Order: sequence, then structure tokens, then C-alpha cells
Amino acid sequence: MIAYKIPVSVLVVIYTADGQVLLMERADAPGLWQSVTGSQDAGETLEQTAIREVFEETGLDATRFELTPWDIENRYEIYERWRHRYAPGVTHNTEHVFGLRLPMAAPVVLAPREHLQYAWLPWEQAVERCFSPSNAAAIRMLAARL
Repeated sequence: MIAYKIPVSVLVVIYTADGQVLLMERADAPGLWQSVTGSQDAGETLEQTAIREVFEETGLDATRFELTPWDIENRYEIYERWRHRYAPGVTHNTEHVFGLRLPMAAPVVLAPREHLQYAWLPWEQAVERCFSPSNAAAIRMLAARL
């Protein structure tokens, strides 16, 4: 039996007090950069999903830092290249945005199957580099939160 992804996900913008943002390059789509993202597993709260995804993708323990739900939901059409991961007929995903504030940029341990490399960038540069419109919009909102 195929285990399909649930079409509910988190986007976690990891940032520092001085406005540096962590972006990672996707392994399955080189050249596409993003923040931490991931689908909710059955039975998880959105916060649990955010904590799990941050750890899986970066090795960071989100419970040691300031993890905040930003009360933003984005509903978007799932890119055709990734629809096979969802049940037949599922075309849209609802993404919930969180912020994770670190005191300073820290080295991360990437999941090699998910990401090729990472960079800490000033938020303005991070907006320009990330491929996802909802990810770029969330990073733009960071200026008001710093």
C-alpha cells in the first residue's frame, strides 16, 4: 500500500535576531532554494510537524529556540512534478507558516536526500533566492518581526 502525503504542511522560516535567514537547496530540484517545509504526519499537531521537520532537515532542535506560529495559511496548487506523492485527485495543499528564531546563524546538518547545501542570507537576499512565492512572502514579513 502506498503511503500518500497529507496535503497539509508547514513552512518554517529559520532566522536570526539580525535578519539572517536559512535557505537550503533541494536535492530533487537543484537550483531551487527554500526554507524548511514538510507535510504533516497523521496524528501530529502543526507544531509537532514543525519541530520534526526542522530536526529532519537541519539537525536543529526547535524546542531549544523560539518557535512561533505566524497564523498564516497558504493554499496553493501542488506542483505537477510532486503530485505523485499525494493521493489521486489531490491537487492543492494548505501550508501553515512558523518562524524559528535563533540567537545567531548556526551550522546545520542537512538530510542528504532532501538538500544539497545551505546558506545563511540577509532576509532581502533570501527573498530573491527562494523559488516558492509563499516562502518569499513569509520572509518579506520578517522585517516587521525583527
